[in-house]
Amino acid sequence: MHMRTRTAARATALATVLTLTLALPAGALAVPASAASDPATARGTAPDAEALRTALAGLPDADATAALVRVGGTGGVWRGSAGVHDLASGRAADPDARFRAGSTTKAVTAAVVLQLAAEGRVDLGRPARHYLPDLIPSTYEHVTVRQLLNHTSGIPAADGTGTTFEEWYARRFDLHSPREMVADATAKKPEFAPGTEQHYLNINYTVLGLLIERTTGHSYEQETTRRVFAPLGMRNTYFPCSDPDIRGPHNHGYQAVARADGTTEFRDVTVWGTTDSWAAGAMISTTADLERFLTALFRGRVVPRTQLEEMFTLPAGVPGATMSAGLQRYVTPDGTEVWLKSGGRWGYNSVIAATRDLSRTLVYSVNSTDAKGQGLNPVAARIAQAAFTP
Repeated sequence: MHMRTRTAARATALATVLTLTLALPAGALAVPASAASDPATARGTAPDAEALRTALAGLPDADATAALVRVGGTGGVWRGSAGVHDLASGRAADPDARFRAGSTTKAVTAAVVLQLAAEGRVDLGRPARHYLPDLIPSTYEHVTVRQLLNHTSGIPAADGTGTTFEEWYARRFDLHSPREMVADATAKKPEFAPGTEQHYLNINYTVLGLLIERTTGHSYEQETTRRVFAPLGMRNTYFPCSDPDIRGPHNHGYQAVARADGTTEFRDVTVWGTTDSWAAGAMISTTADLERFLTALFRGRVVPRTQLEEMFTLPAGVPGATMSAGLQRYVTPDGTEVWLKSGGRWGYNSVIAATRDLSRTLVYSVNSTDAKGQGLNPVAARIAQAAFTP
């Protein structure tokens, strides 16, 4: 399976797992979870502190080496961390660590595009080719900006640098040009007619990153910082550009790799270039910063409320559509509607999720040992279950 497609499978798995009861695997190297909770307020239901502590128990284990969690809402807040900073030292995980936020980046990219729409500088219903005539060929002349935002463009993925972990690992420092990736993707035949199907792919947000640059005359990194990070005080969030390191305090990420003798190696994958994901998934952040972004976004402080509706609107007439502009919708069996965005880079999985009224919010970073696998990481599954089960 193509790596970009796997992210969609993981997002769907996250939504599905909100209703599952999952067994807790034992951790051979248990590190007690540290946590702090505030008393419930008069409104809402307090987070289930015991369930959340149980979700983090036993780390590091075969599935994850660390986890950082923030649960909030009208009923109170809960903060927790577990696991280790790195396997070599075994010291406790830094609860304020930076991490690779993966595709949660798309919510930021979507927010900037919607700001430009509010300013009258971008028309969501207009073809993207109007803004990028030198980059979008006539084959895709009918693809609109809105269809890029909600993954109904029909533009296929650009060629990747591998199909297995070892292939990707060998080329982890390769540099990728957004323009070249878009040129590669749009040289192919459309997957489907624009607006008729939904296929979650990074290429849509790569195009949007270039649209932001063309419309503003500034780099994507400058615009996201100026429009989102700086106003919200997200001081620990940034884009690494071509730097493969994570600047500042961070917990190491690992990938479980099977050896020929049947044993498992936990390979350190902390240092890894992210130019292949750029405006679709290269952001580095913290749980505190992402929680700040999530709550401000839903309150209408990032995107004006008229344009914000795009983030809570699924494309009409598209069978099985679950993704809007920058978010994904899920309704639990008890009728609770949750809007979320998940992300995955090697060694790191993350999520931002909330009910629209912010009665319950969840932000986590899990140092998954198979962060690009098809299914949801078991530790992440336990966290989601504990956070959203009444």
